[in-house]
Amino acid sequence: MSFEPASKLLDRQDSVIEASGVGKCYQIYERPEDRLKQMLWRGRRRYFREFWALREVSFSVRRGETVGVIGRNGSGKSTLLKMLCGTLTPTAGTLAVHGRIAALLELGTGFNPEFTGRENVRLNAAILGLNDAEIERYLPEILAFADIGEFIDQPVKTYSSGMAVRLAFAVAAHVRAEILIIDEALAVGDVFFVQKCMRFLRKFQESGTLFFVSHDTGAIVNLCDRVLWLDGGQMREMGPAKEVCEHYLSILRESQAGVEPETPKGKAEPAIRALPAAAIDQRLKFLNQTPYRNDLELFDFRREVDGYGTGAIRIVGAEFEDERGRALSWIVGGEQVTLVVQALALVDLDGPIIGFFIKDRLGQNLFGENTYLTYLTEPKRAAKGQRLRAYFTFRMPVLPVGDYSVDVAAATGTQEEHVTHCWCNDVLVFKSHASSVHQGLVGIPMLDIELNVTSVLE
Repeated sequence: MSFEPASKLLDRQDSVIEASGVGKCYQIYERPEDRLKQMLWRGRRRYFREFWALREVSFSVRRGETVGVIGRNGSGKSTLLKMLCGTLTPTAGTLAVHGRIAALLELGTGFNPEFTGRENVRLNAAILGLNDAEIERYLPEILAFADIGEFIDQPVKTYSSGMAVRLAFAVAAHVRAEILIIDEALAVGDVFFVQKCMRFLRKFQESGTLFFVSHDTGAIVNLCDRVLWLDGGQMREMGPAKEVCEHYLSILRESQAGVEPETPKGKAEPAIRALPAAAIDQRLKFLNQTPYRNDLELFDFRREVDGYGTGAIRIVGAEFEDERGRALSWIVGGEQVTLVVQALALVDLDGPIIGFFIKDRLGQNLFGENTYLTYLTEPKRAAKGQRLRAYFTFRMPVLPVGDYSVDVAAATGTQEEHVTHCWCNDVLVFKSHASSVHQGLVGIPMLDIELNVTSVLE
């Protein structure tokens, strides 16, 4: 067993992490006095039993790659991450890590609860390799990212879980790490901060190596290139994110159902039926009278939001309206709504384009649209000082319980080549309080659902 220094890292395929037969064994003593007996007998007799939290794990990670880690509780995920960070030493095998690592493991890891937030920032930044000059340079950025106000000078023991995560993520995001490890750190915190973190992670992916641990396989597939699946302390599979997650979910569902998987022998092609565009989901009337009604609570337009662009257009408003043009504060999934985006031209514009994205809590784009194709043959023009209004009418999907946000943007050009004049993140936020959807990212109101039962002879 060894933990190799960076200088000895194998340069195979520009790897930043090499694990070969890595294992971690703990000695479990039934009684406190057994530990003393073991010391006295010096190995001539065993008073403990072995527990292998991790065994025979081998993999490599290339520079710039994003690797997800999945598995049930107790599968060895946290043990592996701690060894990557150097806080645990492997019992067996070799582990080589090259590059500065920043990690967000268990909530509050690395913080002294008696120190203030500011003192903990300085301490953690120093531990992660920053010198005094670098700490002073990045400190304002860290404090702005955390955005916990006057609590920065209060002891960390007075912080809520969300505040602790804010501070920990802010430090990790600004130590200029080459390898970043995230272990369920985004499970807490408000929607605005989580979205800010996801934007940082996507920017970090352009140059850094990311280890992302989550029970949310949708987020894993969306973020990761490959996935490492741990099961009972051993590596079950490693491969493309979508493929491995599908295998994992399949086994998980089978074990929960208590049945053995069956191999499908073939499927009959479903009959395709044309239905009128105005058809509605017949279940909505029933669902809307049950606890499964998809209630979406809307919040006001946020004028002071993160954004970027040339500044030639300014987004000044966004809201959902009903069929009569009345502003909505509450939507039921499946209902027809219109998203109205208002903007102000600050210069003369040829062919302005306005669009939007609706995202989930982890920043995954669920759907969106823009005005470009509608006015492709006859582009609109706007003079300086004129107001632009874009209307997007659609049936709101049925959304799982959770927080959601809307990004809006304005540009000129084409969909392929355009200049962004204003992109505003999270201008609208809404919350799904109840839903009939428990798997997947969205539920689409069905035009028709049918089940036929026929005899074998037919």
